[in-house]
Amino acid sequence: MKRHVSQAGNDDAKSTKVVQPITTNDALSRIIKQYQSAEFLAVDTEFLRERTYYPQLCLIQISDGIDAVAIDPLATNLDLNPLWDLMRNPTITKVFHAGNQDMEIFLHLMGSLPEPIYDTQIAAMVCGLGDQVGYDKLVKAMLNHDIDKTSRFTDWSKRPLSNRQILYALDDVIFLAKLYPLMRSKLEREKRSRWLDEEYAKSNDPATYVTAPDSAWQKLKIRNMRPAALLRLMHLAAWRETEAQNRDLPRNRIVRDETLIDLAGSNPKERKDFANIRNFPGGKDGKLVEPISKILANVAALPGSALPPAEKRGPANRPQAAVMELLRVLLKHVTDKHDIAPRLIASAEELELLAGDDNAPVRALTGWRREVFGDLALRLKQGEIALAVKNGRIMLIENTS
Repeated sequence: MKRHVSQAGNDDAKSTKVVQPITTNDALSRIIKQYQSAEFLAVDTEFLRERTYYPQLCLIQISDGIDAVAIDPLATNLDLNPLWDLMRNPTITKVFHAGNQDMEIFLHLMGSLPEPIYDTQIAAMVCGLGDQVGYDKLVKAMLNHDIDKTSRFTDWSKRPLSNRQILYALDDVIFLAKLYPLMRSKLEREKRSRWLDEEYAKSNDPATYVTAPDSAWQKLKIRNMRPAALLRLMHLAAWRETEAQNRDLPRNRIVRDETLIDLAGSNPKERKDFANIRNFPGGKDGKLVEPISKILANVAALPGSALPPAEKRGPANRPQAAVMELLRVLLKHVTDKHDIAPRLIASAEELELLAGDDNAPVRALTGWRREVFGDLALRLKQGEIALAVKNGRIMLIENTS
């Protein structure tokens, strides 16, 4: 039976195709030899992570724009090292869509990232197709094709996979291989390829996909926490992250977020106090009482210099709402004019920083972003230009007063 699909056809034609994933080292070797001469490879993965810290890789789909294959990493005795070498080949561009979780998988299994990387979701922002556009919407917008969603919630770890499931998975790379040349050509024509450089620099940094235990607390949603409690939370979150990584379990399977925050705020001193902590595993008799008590005791023994600075709040520390609104309108005007996604230039937090500080350390004041938005934002704040409405459209006018 065939192990590859040459191209996507209509649903009736596809239903007659019979495909199997690659499960042997000989078959993998043959397709890798074929792909070594490719200019680019569209890559996607199917995975599960509900029960693990690291994503469990279940299927790898690859297309060179001619053939598309599915590789079964769960197959017995399949050696994936030749595939990892292919992913490291610097002469072949690896194309993903919203590839953050794919990158996390490859980094964990390969010990490095595929290179070089091209992410069509990032490119879509420069093409004016919106922030974090979904794959199905991108395919519809650029190829006028509706993606089959019927197998979206498949348990990809179960074997055997049906023919329909494999075809569904292959569609992701078949259409991705069609999207990539179109998007690349569009950005080259509009001379915007360099606009992606900074975004791809982040995508190619392994640190983007690894949560260091010392910074794990930053993923928690907290408000108005006093320095002493925040210091406890920082150490508790670091301990939980290390436990989750070592045991390959989801963070909340160790201790839930709200429980961790409650522990930091309540600071239980004795075993009986743990009975009052919300959702603490096992209550006062739980096996985590001892290690967490040790962490809290160690934090209590730290010098005052270890305390994080108190968060400064209040009207004096926030830019005027009117300045923020003006910058939002200006950003919308600029991004509409250039047909790009606002988030590519500035986030809401970065706008707030820029509203309060002309020298804020934000992306909008560097490189091409400064050329299209940053300088205008500073001129608007300084009263050199103004926003006006003409025929229902925002326009900029020079302030001659």
